[in-house]
Amino acid sequence: MLSPRPSENRKTGQGAPESGKGDAMSEIVKKLEEKRAEARLGGGQRRIDVQHSKGKLTARERIDVLFDAGSFEEWDMFVEHRSVDFGMERQKVPGDGVITGYGTVNGRPVFVFSQDFTVFGGSLSESHANKILKVMEKAVQVGAPVIGLNDSGGARIQEGVASLAGYADVFYQNVRASGVVPQISMVMGPCAGGAVYSPAITDFIFMVKDTSYMFVTGPDVVKTVTHETVTQEELGGAMTHASKSGVADGVFENDVEALLQLRRLLDFLPLNNKDKPPVIPTIDPPGREDFSLDTLVPDNANKPYDMKELISKVVDEGDFFEIGEHFAKNMIVGFGRMEGQPVGIIANQPMVLAGCLDIESSRKAARFVRFCDCFNIPLLTFVDVPGFMPGTDQEYGGIIKHGAKLLFAYAEATVPKVTVITRKAYGGAYDVMSSKHIGGDVNFAWPTAEIAVMGAKGAVEIIFRQDIGDSKKIAARTKEYEENFANPFRAANLGFIDDVIMPHGTRRRVCNALAMLRTKDIKNPWKKHGNIPL
Repeated sequence: MLSPRPSENRKTGQGAPESGKGDAMSEIVKKLEEKRAEARLGGGQRRIDVQHSKGKLTARERIDVLFDAGSFEEWDMFVEHRSVDFGMERQKVPGDGVITGYGTVNGRPVFVFSQDFTVFGGSLSESHANKILKVMEKAVQVGAPVIGLNDSGGARIQEGVASLAGYADVFYQNVRASGVVPQISMVMGPCAGGAVYSPAITDFIFMVKDTSYMFVTGPDVVKTVTHETVTQEELGGAMTHASKSGVADGVFENDVEALLQLRRLLDFLPLNNKDKPPVIPTIDPPGREDFSLDTLVPDNANKPYDMKELISKVVDEGDFFEIGEHFAKNMIVGFGRMEGQPVGIIANQPMVLAGCLDIESSRKAARFVRFCDCFNIPLLTFVDVPGFMPGTDQEYGGIIKHGAKLLFAYAEATVPKVTVITRKAYGGAYDVMSSKHIGGDVNFAWPTAEIAVMGAKGAVEIIFRQDIGDSKKIAARTKEYEENFANPFRAANLGFIDDVIMPHGTRRRVCNALAMLRTKDIKNPWKKHGNIPL
């Protein structure tokens, strides 16, 4: 059979396309690339240069640092605002000040929205909010974390209530996603007014020194209303929130360090509440012993030691990601790994306030415990606590309810819970710090542990107050009390401590306990939710 002539090809739709169709496609492709280039330029080169001059990356550069190379898939690049007031119909930029989409971080899926300060100051419009909502909703549906890179001047004033509605829609989605997928806010520029409440609902907030700030009302309003003169940095800078308010869970030197540390944090977290945390292979043997721990606790019970030394010597390869390092330093919380499995670590710090529980440390630890329980991360608690902080400031500030938050969090948690008492565990603080009585699964004590209602001196002065004038009697009574209670054996006799272990074997015993607990299955009675003492 003869092949059809080219003219027949055109009639039947076969063969090479007509030159007109090819030209049309080329024109469409060219137009597409032009639109993409316009969107990638954001607010223009001049504003990009200003962003760089402040030591800040652009929204797109931040995404490039955060995600694995070539993995980011952008959504809604061509979305524009719909406002026609105040001449806004003549000011439209593709993307409308926020870049959204998904990609991978160390090979695992993550959704992101990155606000672009070069476009309308990163202000939130109705379209801007809808872009954020789209990725948040999809993240919940597929079960992947949401990262918010915040750099915004706040609500877009030209849109009025539509902008406020956009914020409220985002808040609502934050609440719906809470406890379902991890939500992390990286504040990398301004975040003021109503904008602060979305990060506040998320699981972690991190900030960048000198370039980021958060406050509900700015310095000008503060001066007008309260007559206080304060700078942006003093009012809501990174170190202010990291050390004074506790709003920020971490602070970094610059954008690049912040994003690289965010990649590191994500390696400790599961993708969602039905997923298990990622296991990272380790060369650190679970049976490794460290005999320097046998002398970590000083002979003098009133002398402090650094609990971080214990943590670094017990976790895999000494890798510990601390949360809230600059706030409530008498409590240490953060992530480590045991046999490659992530664990949430909570520990009293004897170096600060003798490790006492106070309002700030109780809040800090309670929130962390609840996060770990949401996302199936086992809890490892190191205890050296002489009690709750006394004083009118604490009582007037509500230490009763704030301390109860930590108690509630531990009691409610169903994840594996392993506790090691290194030295003091006195009074109600013993109960609160993941004791056997509120659901601790495996509870160990070092030989140096002192588990009692209070210290020997205070106890004797109450029990034998009639002998206070007789120093010999008081000394004898104190020695008697110490022999009976200033050790772990009375609690062990009652089964409240599962074993008294040597400090050098702590890693081995904790690893064994966690391995045993991996199949733990416990469910609390059905309820809509508990009523934590807020």
